[in-house]
Amino acid sequence: MSNWREDYERRFISAEAAAAMVNSGDRVAFTSGREAFSIGLALASRIGELSDVHVLLPSPSFDFGWYDEGWQEAFDIIIRAPTSTCQEAVDARRVDVDPGTMIPFLDIAGATAADVVFTEVSAPDENGYCSFGSSLWAKKRQIENAKLSIAEVNKNLIRTYGENYIHVSEIDYFVEHVSTGKGMRTGSLAGRELKEPEPWLKDIAGYVGQLIKDGDTLQIGVGRTTEPLVGLGMLDGRQDIGWHSEATPPGIISLIRKGVINGSRKTLHPGKAVVTSIGGSSQEEMAWVNNNPQVMLVDVAYLEDLRVIGQHDNFVAINNALMIDLTGQLCCETLGFRQMATAGGQIAFVFGSWLSKGGRSITVLPSTAKNGAVSRIVPTLPEGSVITIQRNCVDYVVTEFGIAHLKGKTRRQRSEALIAVAHPDFRDELTAKAREFYWP
Repeated sequence: MSNWREDYERRFISAEAAAAMVNSGDRVAFTSGREAFSIGLALASRIGELSDVHVLLPSPSFDFGWYDEGWQEAFDIIIRAPTSTCQEAVDARRVDVDPGTMIPFLDIAGATAADVVFTEVSAPDENGYCSFGSSLWAKKRQIENAKLSIAEVNKNLIRTYGENYIHVSEIDYFVEHVSTGKGMRTGSLAGRELKEPEPWLKDIAGYVGQLIKDGDTLQIGVGRTTEPLVGLGMLDGRQDIGWHSEATPPGIISLIRKGVINGSRKTLHPGKAVVTSIGGSSQEEMAWVNNNPQVMLVDVAYLEDLRVIGQHDNFVAINNALMIDLTGQLCCETLGFRQMATAGGQIAFVFGSWLSKGGRSITVLPSTAKNGAVSRIVPTLPEGSVITIQRNCVDYVVTEFGIAHLKGKTRRQRSEALIAVAHPDFRDELTAKAREFYWP
């Protein structure tokens, strides 16, 4: 490793040369987080030369053109989480969706390994180690398992503590990063436009806050209902909170800086906020995380291992849902057959909370959709609905009308608890259906 600088400089190539290493029929993977922008543009420009290239883009940030009609013969696009960048293409079925495994990116070895993996790294430090910036996920393992690895060097990426590094000797080629692409918006975990929070979100934040105790370790998932909760006072008055979560919704880094989230009572990694991504943070917050030992980025396979989650006492998982039926079946991914999200780490965190001593799982959702025209609490889920969390694994459900505790409840008790937190306009209809389904 003593002569790493000379070897590193020798392995720099152009983005066009990197893209030229992809052959028709190859499996190509862009790592999670920001795609390697220069390489992505160069690869997309080969539309007339390539055919049947299978491209995995876990959570698309940049639009290289291949989500439009007419690109499908050249590029078979597979995503793992719909974002604003690709939702239209998902709706039109121009791209396929991989629902993933309970722990994301466990399936990146052997027959499913990429022929070519493209990633983004920082410039190397004095010892030849690059950082993966604000997100790690499974990038190191993807590089280890791929036949060929190429990294775009972005000098603007932050460095973090934890496992978020790789030596230049472990990567085959490097490309200089040149970008005018803005990608997904800062401050939103799924790239959605940030909007003024709806008034009912404040009520949900208050109810969820009642279920959180000093010293709890939290996880908060992606979603329009979950992400604003911290900023709406969910943790007001709480102290010694721990953090073990995929990412950092808006407000989390600020609470770490203030000492509200300090991890002092965490069972594992006390004093550390443990994540695999800093998505959802502002540029100022990113700068604070840079080289800050208080924040650790770890591989997602460790972060979302049920055994690891369950070792945290008083672990609280807070996640979003689209719909719930009267028995407690949670649909968090689809509206009928329309794919709106994938489970990501939600299943692991929900199940892990059940293994935690004093653990709790909280599902949040507004009571209605379409400006109050449709109830999200339904007698039965519509055709095509994906059941993300089974009814016997659901604990607390929170809407703007209160808290329904389903753990240990019968079908009748569950339906009554859910009807009590449904919108009043739909309670009579739901009650009639519950009586039809669950009473003689």
